[in-house]
Amino acid sequence: MEFNSVELVGYLASALLMISFSMKDIKKLRFINSGGCFCFIIYGFLLKTSWPIIITNGYILGTNLWHLFQSRLEKPN
Repeated sequence: MEFNSVELVGYLASALLMISFSMKDIKKLRFINSGGCFCFIIYGFLLKTSWPIIITNGYILGTNLWHLFQSRLEKPN
């Protein structure tokens, strides 16, 4: 079984997303999920620009980064 570099990026993205959903800590989940989304965006471009993959994961990445940024601004009680 041979894999090309495009497929490897897709598998890495999938693995990161699956790992992220096993996290109990929401910050870890968002951080790892962001890495998976970033890999999926790259994968979308490598597939000769697959806009559904790029747009969906771009939105999720932006949402994750927004929430991570907001959580850093919150002061501990």
